[in-house]
Amino acid sequence: MIDPDRLKVGYKVWLEWDHTVFGDGLYHLLKLINETGSISGAARQMNMSYRAAWGKIKKAEKHWDIKFVKTKIGGEQGGGAKLTDPALELIKRYDRFIDELDSIIPKLFANCFGTKD
Repeated sequence: MIDPDRLKVGYKVWLEWDHTVFGDGLYHLLKLINETGSISGAARQMNMSYRAAWGKIKKAEKHWDIKFVKTKIGGEQGGGAKLTDPALELIKRYDRFIDELDSIIPKLFANCFGTKD
């Protein structure tokens, strides 16, 4: 018999567009770019190479047909990266979606499995 007090729920959610996923990886990468103003800085924080981060962004932009990141070439002021309005809107909506799931799933889980979660 399953001990309901030891049972926990976990889940992963992602969005798909033309077989290209927007999930935790791209979401966190874009949020870090927004916070740091840098693709390389965001990639470093995710233990990812700049090339891998840029490739992930470019693949998503191509398949989603959305420009996610605007870059500025370095100079005296230095370069940088900034999220586009569509990327900021997607992050905002994804945040809200995840927040609502985080409040609904434990209730659904408890209802279905009779646990305290």
